[in-house]
Amino acid sequence: MLTLLHHCGRSLLTPRSFQAVTTSYYSTQMGKRVAVVLAGCGVYDGSEIHEASAVLVHLSRGGATVSMFAPNIEQMHVVDHLKGAPSEEKRNVLVESARLARGNIQDLSKLSAKEHDAVIFPGGFGAAKNLCTWAVQGKDCSVNEEVKAALQAFHSEGKAIGLCCISPVLAAKVFPGCEVTVGVEKDDKYPDTTDTAAAINQLGCKHVSKSVGESHVDEKNKLVTTCAFMCDAPIHEIFDGIGSMVQGVLKLA
Repeated sequence: MLTLLHHCGRSLLTPRSFQAVTTSYYSTQMGKRVAVVLAGCGVYDGSEIHEASAVLVHLSRGGATVSMFAPNIEQMHVVDHLKGAPSEEKRNVLVESARLARGNIQDLSKLSAKEHDAVIFPGGFGAAKNLCTWAVQGKDCSVNEEVKAALQAFHSEGKAIGLCCISPVLAAKVFPGCEVTVGVEKDDKYPDTTDTAAAINQLGCKHVSKSVGESHVDEKNKLVTTCAFMCDAPIHEIFDGIGSMVQGVLKLA
């Protein structure tokens, strides 16, 4: 940067102009502080592992500083992922989420919106079973109080919120009138989208059909959503759509 200033002329090297350029340079290089909220480990009863990983990869590529959180609660149930059936064991959401976070994770109760620029919720059935009760109650579900408080805190601070797969229903429950996407309606590639979109609309929110590689930005509420595995698509397309969501979050942050 100093070499560039020298080439542009000595007049640029005044203390005031140098400070202005330096401040501008580092403000664009400093990473955003993003919280990622997990719901366990595994698609059927926790966070979808590929989605969580994609979120982390795209945040890393975007230069973000990431902190991970999960509620310290018991899972709704535990699913044997080999058999695809519930088992009798019990597991804790925070403990299971620590697997995805490589142990570097905190209790959701410690999440401060003031200390972060944005928050992202990956999908997976855990978002609909552990973070809320959508999996069993649909639009009449309740949202975990700590999850609701975190969403409201980021929203009230005017900070970006990213959600993918089924997790946009959290926003639909907490922010009346918001806009989200969970895929393309009336398309066989999106087998669960039509019913989910209908429930979202019944809550007074607006569902916007977007393909798997796209994301939708609700500018008013600073929500960025993408359908991820709500679409029966190759994993690289899921990855690209999550990348679009993460980029949208970082742009708003």
